[in-house]
Amino acid sequence: MRNLLLVATVLHAASALAADSAPPPVADPAAAPAAAPATPVAAPSGKQPDLARLQEALNGEKPDSVAPTVIPGLYEVVLGGQVLYLSEDGRFAVQGDILDLGSRANLTENRRGELRGKAIAAVGENNMVVFAPEGPVKHTVTIFTDIDCGYCRKMHSQIADYNKEGIKIRYLMFPREGIGSESFKKAVAVWCADNRQEAMTKAKRGESVEPRTCDNPVQAQYELGDKLGVRGTPSMILESGEMLPGYVPPTQLTRLLVEARDKTIRSTGRP
Repeated sequence: MRNLLLVATVLHAASALAADSAPPPVADPAAAPAAAPATPVAAPSGKQPDLARLQEALNGEKPDSVAPTVIPGLYEVVLGGQVLYLSEDGRFAVQGDILDLGSRANLTENRRGELRGKAIAAVGENNMVVFAPEGPVKHTVTIFTDIDCGYCRKMHSQIADYNKEGIKIRYLMFPREGIGSESFKKAVAVWCADNRQEAMTKAKRGESVEPRTCDNPVQAQYELGDKLGVRGTPSMILESGEMLPGYVPPTQLTRLLVEARDKTIRSTGRP
């Protein structure tokens, strides 16, 4: 997966350039519940880290953004949907989570959630296969799905139950076997069908869908999932940007969504 390989390349290069340093400890995100991110402390005016070694490790590819963190001398580097940290002299790259022990916030995961949320919003619902409730929508969940994935099929078999809970399900295609695989071709056939919802349901039942090709977003969605760190299906992106991997039954998902919304309200003061 390209973005994780980029991160691994950076860390490998950093260790080679500073062989006398020990690997940095990785904080456990489970050690503290997520909360609102603290306001970053601005770096001195005009000050930026030395990016020469990072650029060398990335073969000239530029990071998406570089910004100061709450820790003096440490900078956040965004590569696709991944976040790592760079020392001001550019010598050390750190992969792990920053926890604010005062607010109990996982600042890194909050940032990842922000990046996921923006990336999903940029896709647009018109480029998703959507199953919406007939009544009011209480929650919206975006799911990276594979038509041949067993738990994806189990989840879809309960789509009416999710809708009854007021949950709108929005599917993005993530054929785990990759571009050009049989699952990829099935995803394309579903997208190109006259009725995508009906074709998705048939495909998830294991029934054949008429092979078709057309302009489609399947490859772009697969690459987006890779960029955001999707490693299995189903992978759900909540409204907060939090990623929730695996199958979750309808009533349990509702509880998780309510808890996530309440946490957002407590931390930001708005729904």
